[in-house]
Amino acid sequence: MIKKKICMLGTSGVGKTSLVSRFVTSIFAEKYQTTVGVKIDKKPLTIDGQDVELVVWDLAGDDEFQRLNTSYLRGAAGYLLVADGTRKATLEAAVDIRNRVQEVVGDIPFVLALNKSDLKDAWEVEAAALATLESQGWKIDETSAKEDEGVNRIFEDLARAMIAPASKG
Repeated sequence: MIKKKICMLGTSGVGKTSLVSRFVTSIFAEKYQTTVGVKIDKKPLTIDGQDVELVVWDLAGDDEFQRLNTSYLRGAAGYLLVADGTRKATLEAAVDIRNRVQEVVGDIPFVLALNKSDLKDAWEVEAAALATLESQGWKIDETSAKEDEGVNRIFEDLARAMIAPASKG
């Protein structure tokens, strides 16, 4: 079995921990849980016939009070950027985080999870901004940890992107 470390990145309150909890344990908690430092979970998957164990590092939110500890990125094979569709600023922050992460780890696979699709009527994120990112090669999936929409898909898409180069060799 291949083990792959992935990091969950984004600002506070976008749903990183909720997505991990839904993916690993199939549970969603309404109560907000602030991540302090990092929480590590594991989940085995089979992607295109290949057994993969994802080691998921859920990192504390990156915001004006706390900056991303880039040492946590060492050894990561990929990452999930998470933005909250109801808060436009979280997408702008995700772009900034992506740029900083790229400086540290280079060009490794990532997926942008646009979370809280269950609140689509309240979304502030504009389709044009997403289209621009997609034109730059960003893989974007809409998710809802609450409604369990797209959660497995984002992790599977990332795992597929991480093992693709190995399967070609």
